[in-house]
Amino acid sequence: MAKLALIYGMRLLPVDDLGEVKEATVVLKNGRTARIAMHLIEGTKEEIEATFRQSINAFFEMYPEI
Repeated sequence: MAKLALIYGMRLLPVDDLGEVKEATVVLKNGRTARIAMHLIEGTKEEIEATFRQSINAFFEMYPEI
């Protein structure tokens, strides 16, 4: 199994201040680009933490070979 890199970003902002969430782009060493879907979770601190944990678990379930 190759060594992997998990790329993510987080920032807390007041929900009322949000206008739009766009995808991010990564540039690979070979010059190609890869898109990263950005995800938005709204709620209290506890709700955000619980949903984030569920999302991480679901993400790795999509890749059972790792």
